Amino acid sequence: MSELKGLCVITVTPFHEDGSLDEESLRKLTDFYIDCGVHGMTILGIMGEAHKLSEVERMQVIDIVLHQTKARVPVIVGCSAPGSYLAAEWALKAEQAGAAAVMIAPPVNLRNEDMLIRYFAMIAEHISIPIVLQDEPVTTGVRLSPAFIARLVEKLPLIQYVKLEEAPTTIKISSILELTDLRIFGGLGGMYLYEELNRGAVGIMTGFAYPEILVKTYDLFTAGNQDEARAYFYRYLPLIRFEAQLGIGGVTIRKETFKLRQTIASSHVRFPGTPVDKRTMQELQDMIAFLGLS
Repeated sequence: MSELKGLCVITVTPFHEDGSLDEESLRKLTDFYIDCGVHGMTILGIMGEAHKLSEVERMQVIDIVLHQTKARVPVIVGCSAPGSYLAAEWALKAEQAGAAAVMIAPPVNLRNEDMLIRYFAMIAEHISIPIVLQDEPVTTGVRLSPAFIARLVEKLPLIQYVKLEEAPTTIKISSILELTDLRIFGGLGGMYLYEELNRGAVGIMTGFAYPEILVKTYDLFTAGNQDEARAYFYRYLPLIRFEAQLGIGGVTIRKETFKLRQTIASSHVRFPGTPVDKRTMQELQDMIAFLGLS
């Protein structure tokens, strides 16, 4: 497998208004992402509402996306689970289906480092594709120090990537790279992409609803045009910041934006999910128009 890099977009899972899986919109969305130039797709993450999907639906999403990509981009499958047995089962199924890698976060509130190592080791025994370690302490309640990450990857070489979402990500990127050869992806809604690349990140995993902006920023930066990349990225930072707001942010506002872009048919988010009020939607549309994106 070629090295993962660039924008490996965190993919939303489209639903019909009644909450059922919208397979047609998922196929359309997959093509949309690839047409935007993304370097990979990450499915069944937190923003993909994986925790709200049945086992059958999880496999439907995997099969649809892998079939629709037609190997044009690598697909990373989220396989986080409360227990190692379940995570290993999901990871093996993802590998058998054709995933390029799996993304796994620590179990919620499991802060014993020896148990964390055992958790990931039990998963790694069942697969041969790379693991992306998802460092997301807000959701998991688990803080992974750079020293522990170095210890973990020394024992488990299958962990080759980190998706980093502990702010400030810039400082942690430098700390991890001082101790390991891991390839690091930023997150946090895309708000620090330029700074993360400048610190040595190989890309970003986020679900910003204008992925082509992040793709162009990455392409400019890696082509050696850092000043142009920064100017271009900073122009659209207000929209990235607006979309990343807690509460109204994340899945709901991104789905509303994808609906505005006529990429998915419905912005439905499975309950519990925070709806976007009319004034916020107007503010979103005003910002999109102001930036010339409408």
